[in-house]
Amino acid sequence: MLTIRARLASVLLVAVGSLLLAGCPPRESIAKVNLDPGRYAGKEISIAGQVTDSFGGLGRGVFQVDDGTGKMWVLSTGYGVPGTGAKVAVVGRVEQGFSFAGRNFGTILRQTEQRH
Repeated sequence: MLTIRARLASVLLVAVGSLLLAGCPPRESIAKVNLDPGRYAGKEISIAGQVTDSFGGLGRGVFQVDDGTGKMWVLSTGYGVPGTGAKVAVVGRVEQGFSFAGRNFGTILRQTEQRH
């Protein structure tokens, strides 16, 4: 009887875990995205790394993330801007050709969820 409950519990745990992971966007390396930005355009992904530059105010701005393979700018509107040196994980949509505060940015990640 105990083994049946143990099996049922393990199957339930695997099912719940699979559902939780299925809702998470895939984590990509910045080098991979920069190598072929058209492939990722409009898709939601996550990146993680250290903030190397940031500017903005009133909850809006941009910051640059370096994951060791490359760097990417992240546009944050309403999620705040982390300081230089912060370690972050960001979920967003890949976009191309963006201007902010008089500066032009190539491929960016428009943040869609609160940072982790």
